[in-house]
Amino acid sequence: MKALILAAGYATRLYPLTKNFPKPLLKVGGKTILDHLLEQIKAIADIDGVYVVTNRRFYRHFADWTCDKAVQTGVRIEILDDGTTSNDNRLGAVGDIQFAIEARDIADDVLVLAADNILLFSLPKLVNTFKSNPVSHIAVRHNPDYEDRKRRGNVQLDKDNRVLQFIEKPDRPISEWSALPVYIYPTSILLRFEEYIANGGNPDAPGHFVAWLHTCETVYAYDIEGGVLDIGNRESLAEARAFFQSRDI
Repeated sequence: MKALILAAGYATRLYPLTKNFPKPLLKVGGKTILDHLLEQIKAIADIDGVYVVTNRRFYRHFADWTCDKAVQTGVRIEILDDGTTSNDNRLGAVGDIQFAIEARDIADDVLVLAADNILLFSLPKLVNTFKSNPVSHIAVRHNPDYEDRKRRGNVQLDKDNRVLQFIEKPDRPISEWSALPVYIYPTSILLRFEEYIANGGNPDAPGHFVAWLHTCETVYAYDIEGGVLDIGNRESLAEARAFFQSRDI
């Protein structure tokens, strides 16, 4: 299994803090957001390689960050430059997944993660669930906040947690299940990314791909045991830092 971390965004909602510095390398709780993810990844024995997809503007920042990571973690990490230079010409999350698959001829199961989330649940448990049922899986959480559900992927599930319906940022949510930017795709699904983009699929948010995929392939949801710190703006960054400070008291 390969881990694919999406880090090619420009974090405009955090300007000027991130105008010349990548959001995933901001410090939270004494380490970078990306370091938090890497700690989870190195606990997964099946992963034998990590690809971090970034843009041309921030490539050097990530290259400097990764210099000693392989030695520290024992996991091979490679930074991929998707060639974009601004928010206007970005490939989008789905576009970056397809870019990585083609650039490194990936032919393994893939764990896809957003680089601006700190996961407070066990990734190894998700991987074990996938191994017992090796079809596409997405992570979800119960979300009673109606307005918040409008800002995320919204999922309808059957009694076995199979995805029946998926809507990205709906005006009217269809359930109390929100999707997280955590996905596992088996090798057999990887060609679907090329098909989706070639047929005019929205390459931006990764949830758009899931909304299409579940109509032609089986997709299951994994109900996380814990939370996620989604760092999208100054307020959520401050909240994440406060969360770790409170744990140190």
